[in-house]
Amino acid sequence: MPSITFESGRLSEETKRELIRKLTNISADITGIPKESFFVSIRELPDDSITIGGVTVKEIKAKWGNI
Repeated sequence: MPSITFESGRLSEETKRELIRKLTNISADITGIPKESFFVSIRELPDDSITIGGVTVKEIKAKWGNI
């Protein structure tokens, strides 16, 4: 059973549904493995637990808006 893991900050339910659908479909198209065989896991992390260049995503969003 192929496994796909997507890790990010918080996502809307709509975004997660679209990610699951598109990741599964494109993986099945490329590999030829039936889409029913794919396991997809979305791991959401708090914005203050993710950093870019030593600055938390929470701080970046506060400065630049919700990017």
